[in-house]
Amino acid sequence: MSDAPAELARLRGSIDNIDAALVHLLAERFKCTQAVGRLKADAGMPPADPAREERQIARLRALADDAGLDPEFAEKFINFVIAEVIRHHEAIASE
Repeated sequence: MSDAPAELARLRGSIDNIDAALVHLLAERFKCTQAVGRLKADAGMPPADPAREERQIARLRALADDAGLDPEFAEKFINFVIAEVIRHHEAIASE
């Protein structure tokens, strides 16, 4: 009899744990970016910081490459996160 079902269950358990960790890490990241948004709004700074975003994209692409992850995927992911952060910052600025 094959051990595939047991191995599949083990791998899926690992995937589920990693997904949970990712959600918690993203929640922590967004807590930080919400605080940044409040600071920027209080200081009259714009919601977006294109120079910072460009540096973050380059940094994440390099990290992805070092980790054996497709840098294009990493860039798409961080662009999605950045867009959400900017949306939050715009909402905070308009309060």
